[in-house]
Amino acid sequence: MGTGIQPAELGFLVALAGSGSLSATARELGLSKAAVSKRLAGIEQRTGVLLVNRSTRRMSLTPEGDAVVERARRILGDIEELDQLLTRSKQLPRGLLRVNATLGFGRSHVAPLISRFVRRHPEVEVQLQLSVNPPPLTDDAFDVCIRFGAPPDARIIARRLAPNRRLLCAAPAYLARHGQPATPADLARHQCIGIRQGDEAYGTWRLSTGKGARRRTETVKTRGNLATNDGEIAVNWALAGHGILMRAEWDIQRHLAQGRLVPVLPQWETPEADLYAVVPPRLQLAARVRAFVDFAAETFAPLAPR
Repeated sequence: MGTGIQPAELGFLVALAGSGSLSATARELGLSKAAVSKRLAGIEQRTGVLLVNRSTRRMSLTPEGDAVVERARRILGDIEELDQLLTRSKQLPRGLLRVNATLGFGRSHVAPLISRFVRRHPEVEVQLQLSVNPPPLTDDAFDVCIRFGAPPDARIIARRLAPNRRLLCAAPAYLARHGQPATPADLARHQCIGIRQGDEAYGTWRLSTGKGARRRTETVKTRGNLATNDGEIAVNWALAGHGILMRAEWDIQRHLAQGRLVPVLPQWETPEADLYAVVPPRLQLAARVRAFVDFAAETFAPLAPR
């Protein structure tokens, strides 16, 4: 046994302080007065601290005892709050769920996901808001944000839903007219379709190749006469042969499979952009949030491009 106060003794000390006497404590706990006195004496002997002043008529806490009881009340309150939180997490999902996603991915993937989710959980009311850029990580306006790329702050609650990579691509007709770039530096001489989204530097592409100590990264400042904040529009411009595009494989995989777009510089890698669900810490155990994030992971992981 340890030399300090044991967790099981916290409730005993709080009951002792609240009862005001050894006799009242004994009645509350269903013990004999002798058992209460013996237990208190054992705590004081083990800790080496006098917690209670005793007299024939009254009992009072010492300053040390008062400090211990105050802290014990806070600890027991935290435990009770945690227990309530865990109990709520086991309840059936219900209530309002506010979801944010980016425009293109939200329309094509998140909206159909929500349609299936509410059929499984009809007690949940979902509000979906699409935005050009993900909201700030400190924004409390949403319960779940679906976004590409891991949050820069490791303290943020984020669950990786599925792998994703960005690819460079272009229509065969464009490459037939302008040629296939052989190096990242060649991109500066091509029409590159710009997408203004998130906090990334606009028009700056970072490409890496190699492994370990031989890995190197090149940064290219691109140019082009077309730019937009809507990824779907950018894909359509690429399909029309207007230039080279960097886009998540989620958005272009069907066009690659059909040959309407072809990879550019396939041996070079772009920064990772895996799919994440970001959740405020206070909601991570809420039943409706957990159910939605689990459902999203269950849905998106098998669909991720291989």
